[in-house]
Amino acid sequence: MSSYIANRLLQGVLVLFLVSLLTFFVMYFMPGDPARNMVGQTRVSEVQLEAIREKWSLNDPWYLRYWEWISNVVTGDLGTSMSRPGMAISEMIGEAATMTLRLNALSFVISLSIALPVGILAAVKRYSIFDYFSMFGSTLGVAIPNYWIGLMGIVIFSVHLGWLPPYGSDTWKGYILPVLVLSIEEMAALARLTRGATIEVLSQDYVTTARAKGLSQRLVVVRHVVRNALLPVITLLGYRMAFILSGTIVIESVFAWPGLGRLFYQSITSQDLQVVQAIVLLLTALVVVMNILTDLTYAFIDPRVRVG
Repeated sequence: MSSYIANRLLQGVLVLFLVSLLTFFVMYFMPGDPARNMVGQTRVSEVQLEAIREKWSLNDPWYLRYWEWISNVVTGDLGTSMSRPGMAISEMIGEAATMTLRLNALSFVISLSIALPVGILAAVKRYSIFDYFSMFGSTLGVAIPNYWIGLMGIVIFSVHLGWLPPYGSDTWKGYILPVLVLSIEEMAALARLTRGATIEVLSQDYVTTARAKGLSQRLVVVRHVVRNALLPVITLLGYRMAFILSGTIVIESVFAWPGLGRLFYQSITSQDLQVVQAIVLLLTALVVVMNILTDLTYAFIDPRVRVG
């Protein structure tokens, strides 16, 4: 197990390096002048622009700029933002990530608490009215874009009814719409996967044997079905959690939510290279860690799974 973790960590370091290098090249060759983006509409001379470029090492060769940045990252220094001069990038990312984590944690709890019971019950009561209606609802949840649901929610509950704020996070009411919109998509995907996995497990021989021993349907489901049906669900959960910070860019834009996705979008448009690099590195590290944790959870839930 320890050799497996060490091997995966080494692979993760290589992935981090390659992703950071690729991201740097994309931003480096992006059309536009970061110095002009910094000054905006302010009238400045070419001499002043050149001074800005020198200050931020924009005239240096790409390999020197990349080496300087990656060397600072290894020591824990993410640098300062070009779009917000004087502000530490770690502080920017910390504030934005906190808001995104709050949003996603709430939607994740709601999704799990509803989708897992619904999926299991739909499988146990296969072809019933409950099964048809729950799967129809989950199909709609997967098919309809979440940004459209968000916009409709704003139109109905904010513009027409005036119950909820259309944007921002100043009050607890500001959380309701974005959390619900994120939860709908998550619930739909989890419910469908849970139903399919449960149906497959219900057809296994050991479940038939448990029933033949006289166990009630409830005990069969709780003791023998749920645990094994969770394996494919864990894969999806690990994938979702790995992208929990990056998967809300559209929703954060719709609701003007001050999270990591919105910061990432703003940093790209302003060509704030170091902020983009830091966010991509953070998200890549999260994906690597969550993949390892998912594999370890597999081995814990199902002893038949062996990680070499």
